[in-house]
Amino acid sequence: MSDAPSTQTLHADTPEASRYSGARIIAITSGKGGVGKTFVSANLAAALARRGKRVLVLDADLGLANLDVVLNLHPKLTLHDVFTGKARLEEAVVAAPGGFSVLLAGSGMIEYSRLTQEVRNQFYHAVQKLAPYFDVILLDTGAGISEVVLFSISLASEVLVVATPEPTSLTDAYAAIKVLAMQQKRQHVRMVVNQAARPGDGRAITGQLQQVIDRFVMTDSGRPLRLIHMGDIPADPAVREAVMRRQLLQLLTPGCPAALAVSQLANKMVETLLARAA
Repeated sequence: MSDAPSTQTLHADTPEASRYSGARIIAITSGKGGVGKTFVSANLAAALARRGKRVLVLDADLGLANLDVVLNLHPKLTLHDVFTGKARLEEAVVAAPGGFSVLLAGSGMIEYSRLTQEVRNQFYHAVQKLAPYFDVILLDTGAGISEVVLFSISLASEVLVVATPEPTSLTDAYAAIKVLAMQQKRQHVRMVVNQAARPGDGRAITGQLQQVIDRFVMTDSGRPLRLIHMGDIPADPAVREAVMRRQLLQLLTPGCPAALAVSQLANKMVETLLARAA
């Protein structure tokens, strides 16, 4: 088995990041936990599947995986079983409510929270092997800027940062974006603001964050990293209801404001990212 590229060398503009045939790889991440990143990943997958896309959500939060909780799934085989040689990769991919596929990390993955070369190789080759079978793979990463999180993001050609309007979330989002610009040489990062209080809040917040980035973050090209606002998801009591019931919002209350916003996000991704990949 050949070595996977290191976190420092693999990013959107290198041949390694575009090596996968088939799926567009999109990392969904956040600067801090508790901002709804996994909620966005799961419901975005359902919305993309509804648009005829073959979607896989890969639980890349190896230390604190919770995609299974959000989807109310109890799989017999997980990525942990694949990494330990107890199962083949294709056996661990299961169908999720909403018409997409998932590869769950499993509770035993806490032992993989330290990024060894073996874990890097296993994870890299899992994504490489799965890519030809899907149109899009969403990597539901952990929060923050740990080595595991950054390596997971490095496997993606696109990054979607989820943040809320809270100052702590935005501060941590800025820190993560700065690392992506400096370490992975990203030229742009996409952003969605969750739990927005009013229409237009997310665009305004993204603009304010861009001003800070323009002042303090430079890429190798000498230009500031560009933030691309992908949409807002409004604060909506239906979200809490869906989370508590461990159901997808797209299935439980598809007409609520938050579900419609996720659908709009899916439309934008199809028109921009996935259209070019087709």
